[in-house]
Amino acid sequence: TCHRMLQCLQAEGLLDKDTHTRKYYLGPLVHELGLLARPRYRLDELCDGALRHLADATQDTVYLSERSGLEAVCTARQTGDYPIKALPLDVGIRRPLGVGAGGLAILGAMPADEAESVVRINGPRYQAFGGLTADRMLDAVAQTRARGWSFLDSVATPGSAALGVAIPGEQAVAAISVAAISGRMPAARLDELAAAVARQAAGVADLLRAMRRIEPA
Repeated sequence: TCHRMLQCLQAEGLLDKDTHTRKYYLGPLVHELGLLARPRYRLDELCDGALRHLADATQDTVYLSERSGLEAVCTARQTGDYPIKALPLDVGIRRPLGVGAGGLAILGAMPADEAESVVRINGPRYQAFGGLTADRMLDAVAQTRARGWSFLDSVATPGSAALGVAIPGEQAVAAISVAAISGRMPAARLDELAAAVARQAAGVADLLRAMRRIEPA
């Protein structure tokens, strides 16, 4: 049965078989479908100016995280000039929503019932990140929703703290976060930092709304 399915996929161009190694690889049709499914705009490109501005202003590391199902994907990063950097993420890294300030900010901006459903499903996966549990995550989501921004200190990455703000919109699809060593994020700095990130996130939301208005019907 498996062999017949592979042959069908190969016939349709979704798979390609190396005649020497007899291994299967993604076929040309997958590439074509990917081009068709490409979004009308890339959020990382729209956010480039905002991320650069925050990296210059804070001197810390700034991330863009985008939702992908039950996960958050790091899609862009800008580093500031502070000599000791917090680099808990590389571009392309996926983690369960809530692990990291960006993913937690996205959860906090989602409807409460949807956020709880995501957390419960991801519950078993949280254990790999500092022993997180679904209940602890739900508490963090509630705090994030109450204040409008997320904050984590030495949770998934010991010695590193991060603050995140979801990009406003009809759906919570992305967030901007700033990460630094814990000593650079005392309580006295958090409100000012959150306001700065929120301004840039709102600017990105304005760009998105403007693009949608000029799209052809």
